[in-house]
Order: sequence, then C-alpha cells, then structure tokens
Amino acid sequence: MPREAMEYDVVIVGAGPSGLSTAIKLKQLDPNLNVCILEKGAEVGAHILSGNVFETKALDELLPKWKEEGAPIKTKVSKEKFLFLGKNESMSWPTWLLPSVQKNHKNYIISLASLCRWLAEKAEKLGVEIFPGFPASEILYKDDGSVKGVATLDMGLDKDGNKKDGYEQGMELHGKVTVFAEGCRGHLGKRLINKYNLDEGKSPQQYGIGFKEIWEVSDKQHQEGLVMHTAGWPLDNKTYGGSFVYHAEKKQIYIGYVIGLDYQNPHLSPFDEFQRFKTHKAIKKMLEGGKRIAFGARALIEGGIQSLPKMHMPGALLIGCDAGTLNMPKIKGSHTAMKSGIIAAETIIENIKNKTDLSIYESKFRSSWAYKELHKARNVKPSFSWGLIVGILFTGLDQILFRGILPFTLKHKHADHETLKPASKMPKIEYPKPDGKISFDKTSSVYLTGTNHTENQPVHLQLKDASLPINYTLKKYDEPAQRYCPVGVYEVLRDKDEKSPKFVINSQNCIHCKTCDIKEPSQNIIWVVPEGGGGPKYGNM
Repeated sequence: MPREAMEYDVVIVGAGPSGLSTAIKLKQLDPNLNVCILEKGAEVGAHILSGNVFETKALDELLPKWKEEGAPIKTKVSKEKFLFLGKNESMSWPTWLLPSVQKNHKNYIISLASLCRWLAEKAEKLGVEIFPGFPASEILYKDDGSVKGVATLDMGLDKDGNKKDGYEQGMELHGKVTVFAEGCRGHLGKRLINKYNLDEGKSPQQYGIGFKEIWEVSDKQHQEGLVMHTAGWPLDNKTYGGSFVYHAEKKQIYIGYVIGLDYQNPHLSPFDEFQRFKTHKAIKKMLEGGKRIAFGARALIEGGIQSLPKMHMPGALLIGCDAGTLNMPKIKGSHTAMKSGIIAAETIIENIKNKTDLSIYESKFRSSWAYKELHKARNVKPSFSWGLIVGILFTGLDQILFRGILPFTLKHKHADHETLKPASKMPKIEYPKPDGKISFDKTSSVYLTGTNHTENQPVHLQLKDASLPINYTLKKYDEPAQRYCPVGVYEVLRDKDEKSPKFVINSQNCIHCKTCDIKEPSQNIIWVVPEGGGGPKYGNM
C-alpha cells in the first residue's frame, strides 16, 4: 500500500546539536516555516553521548540569552591538567605549554544530552515538530535524482519480515529541503556520500571509539571544574588515543577514553583498554570508594577538513558530525556542529525565498569561523600516524609555533577498516579480570546504558556475506568484532571439541556506537536502524 505522506518546508533527521540548531535558526529567521525533526531515540538526548567540555561560541550566536533562560550550562572550567602516563608513574605537563586549541579556561563541563533536551524545548516553543522514536530508514528521491525527503521504518515486523499484531507502516516526510544531522557515521549520510560522490578527492574518513562513565565520588576526591587529559599508557606508541577526566557538578566525575579506530592489532579490545586505564594509580585514587552510575560508548569522527565531504546535494544538506565537523585536537565537536546547523538554516532560507542553489552552503561554511578553526587543526590527527611521540612533537610545532598555518596539508593514507594486520603477526594482549570496583565487564556495563530493543524484530546489524566472519575474518584476524564491539554484540561460539565455530550477533545489546560499521575489515557489517526507540537510554551523558 502507498505510504501516508506529510509535507514540510524542511525535514531534519536527528535531534542532536546540529539538527536542533538548524531548526531553531530556521524558525528565528522565518516563523512561518513548517519544520520537523525525526529522532530515532525514545526521547531527545537518549542517544547523545559526549565528554563534554563545551565551548559556547555557537550557542552565543543562536541564543544569546541562554544564561538567563536557564540553559543547563553551569560548571565553568577552573583548573586544567595534562598527564603523560607510564605503566606505574605519571608526568604532569605544564598547561602553559599546551597549544591554545587545548586550553579550556572559558569553557564549561556539561551534559550534552541535557543541553539537547533544553534546545528541543526551545525549538518546540518556536513551533518545530519533533518526533522521537521515529527513525528515518530510507531516503526518498524525485525523478530528477534530487532528495525528496525520508521515510520512517515500518514498525511491528518479526525477524523474518512478516507483519506482527500491531504492525504500522512507515510514513513519508517530504521537504523542500532535507537536512541530515544523524551524528557520526549516520547510516543515511553514508548512503548520500556514496550516491553523490560527496567525498571525491578527499582523504579517507577517520574515526575513534569513545567511552564514557559517570562516577559519584566523595568531596575529598572531587574538584569541581577540573579538566584533565592524559596520553600514553595503556596504549602503545603506535596506537592513537587518550583520556578525559572532567569534574562536573554534584560530586560527579565524567571519565572516558578515546582510541583511534586506525589501530593495527586485531587482539586489541578498546573497552578493556579503557577499563585498564582506570587502574593506573593516578586515576584510581580519584575513583576509589566511588560509584559508577552510567556507561556509554560512541564512535566519533576525526578526519578533519581533508576528509570533509561536500555538504550539499540536490535537495539536501549534510551537517555536523554526519559530515565530520569535529575539531580533533580541541576534542570538541558540539560548537562546530551547531555552527554548521546555523549556516544550514541561513542557506535554506535563501534557497526557499530566493531560489538560490544549496551549493552556497559551501562558500558560507568556508567563510565561517568553524571552517577556519578546522583548517588550523587539519594536520594534527594525520601526524599521529608517525607514532605518539612524533605526533606530540609535531603538534607542538604546528599549533604553538606556526599556529596551524603551515603551508601544507597532511593526508590520511588509509581508511580505518584497512589498517588491521593479520592476527598471527601481532602480539596477543592479556587483559586483567575486572575487579567490579574500578574496572568492570561488558555485561554490567551494557546494563547501565538502559539499552532495549523490541523482541523478534529484523536484525539491524546486517551481514553482506554471512559466511565471511568464520571463513575469512576469524582465520585472518581472529574475528576482531569480538573485541572492538564495546558491549559484546558479536561472539564466536564453538562446540565442546572446539570445532564448527559459529558467528553470533546479539543485536539486542547494541548501543548504536557504529564501531562495527566502521572497523570491520571487509566492510561486511552494515548498521541500519532498528525499530523506533530502540537502543540506549542515556540520562545525562
């Protein structure tokens, strides 16, 4: 049967910082526009996860009176530390020697999920329609090849695609312009990049996997406003990564770890590296006696402008981390994502009112402070392909001495799925058993995410070739999905005789981090949206 269709001026996919900023700015510029946002999470913020030290530059432009209007932005950064970790010791790096891009004295420690909920309230008061629990699953096209809008997922299908009781057909949402703001590795954004060759002439995109836990600690261990980062142990010199430790309000510590997904050793488990990091004595002392109250993980996009695709196409725009606007050395992407949304709104207004082409988005973005900021940061991430020490030295030269204006741009040589080496040629890694006090297992961690998926629905983690994990990936790479997934979605099960291995997908555990879609060496795993409202239910991440 034909699907029911709803007509809007602008359809936005994703209620994160970029999508909400687009909607608010559109209604500020033209209150009569019909604008809607589709959000796959059960509520706005349910799938939002970030460090988060927040720079208010874009918010100052969008909502200049945010302080008076009660934005959940209160804890100002008051002190900074940077540590190099060895296995048993640590060395403090003077903060006055850090590049300005890594200084945070004007920023705030916030919950990005809480900020998104507040922005959603602002958007709805302006007349924006927000539909949480309705994932956009399909891109719709006009006869001329331009984007027409999106369709939501059919609800109430069983795992074989048969209709269950309560089946509801998806709806079509048509827009004069459709804005894709899904966040890192958006499944529709990925299709658009391929269809319109938006990444032609660009470096391969780069990603990391980021972990975050929230701890409640004692007054003695808490220093509200402290921001600390570390590099070094437990990672080796060839693996990019580092930690953040942010002392937020209410005696809470946001602690996390980011590992570049260009790592080479298939035996590496990013989740276990994070758990091991917390056992370092410089970190452990901040957590002892405390209580872990939240856990989450999410891929983040790190390629910079050399990997940034074209952000416009006929009938649509690709913005925020769906495109790749995160500033890697700054370890921040919310402010640049919001600015990309503001520019998207300005572009759309001109497109609707003056019939100007959406391609003006590129010139507008290139003339913005967001692009200039990304341009200055462009050489930092690729320099770490030379190793941790060389990368740090080059970053100091590039960011402090030359202020990001060296007369060349380093390229990324490989996509992350191309970097793994055969398991037989790489050392195995023995991880200590979790103690249940400082370090934890995947089962107890996924429980804290509140993840839930409707039973007996089509599996949203799809294999192009179901035989490949056992016949190729297990033999060559010891099936790294067992380790790169942060919540144990993928397992290789064997019988008593250690024969006839079977690849199992526990899709009900998926927290939508997208790591498998990025890192699988044959690109055999495809992430698509599950039924609406499925996945994690993050509170204040």
